Amino acid sequence: MDQVSLNSFAKINIGLQIRGKRNDGYHNIHTIFQTLNLHDTLTIKKSEKGCDFSSNVGWLKNDDSNLCVKAWNTMAGYFKLGGISIDLDKRIPPGSGLGGGSSNAATVMKGICDIYDLKISNEEMESIAVTLGADVSFFLYGGTQIGNGIGEKLTPIETFITGTILLVIPDVHIDTKWAYEQCKIILEAQREKVNFAGFVQKEKIPFELFENDFEAIVVPAYPEIGIIKDSLRAAGARFTSLSGSGSTVFGIFDDEADALSAESQIPNQYHTFISHPRP
Repeated sequence: MDQVSLNSFAKINIGLQIRGKRNDGYHNIHTIFQTLNLHDTLTIKKSEKGCDFSSNVGWLKNDDSNLCVKAWNTMAGYFKLGGISIDLDKRIPPGSGLGGGSSNAATVMKGICDIYDLKISNEEMESIAVTLGADVSFFLYGGTQIGNGIGEKLTPIETFITGTILLVIPDVHIDTKWAYEQCKIILEAQREKVNFAGFVQKEKIPFELFENDFEAIVVPAYPEIGIIKDSLRAAGARFTSLSGSGSTVFGIFDDEADALSAESQIPNQYHTFISHPRP
């Protein structure tokens, strides 16, 4: 096989707790990752040497600042490979808390395994993935998973989250590094930490118990995030939340017609997507 075309799916976080800063500078988290059917598409071809990258967006460079290229360079450092060309059709907005870059990295890893027929264990793939980003390991598998550690310790959940998901992406950039630097506010608060795994496996998921700790940091700094959350709740969403550190706000609706109606009321300056959970 010399060429593959693979979809690279987005994710949301259903609840996200920040549980402490580690000695390596990262923070331990507890979250539920859920893939969506919103996706980029990567076409990956075998070539003689090096990495040739192209995309429908102009801001991605052919260097290690681009996680697609970094994934190739990392894999080429572990295995004897020839070359590769990567063409990315980008739909997932960057810096939105939807994991687009991490998903692309994982998809490139899987594509390399396909075209070079690499027989790599899950454990080895995960050990490589975590060097590329905290949530890259999740995108090797997708679905619904509990994430612990920095997001790399994963436990699949059999419960399938249903509904139609409206994603609203305001035109603001929330720097993840900045958000984590403000975490002292969260870590100093004395509160009970619930375990999401126990709640998500109930017949009726008590979404009111799922909170994203970043909202306490992000909403005061970017009030429109809170306004979007309130508007989705008023439109009938059974759960609304920031995804990751933002800037995407999502609402889960029981009825797709309600999600479409809510989307029609969102101001035109915001990007929106209608999506669904992907098992």
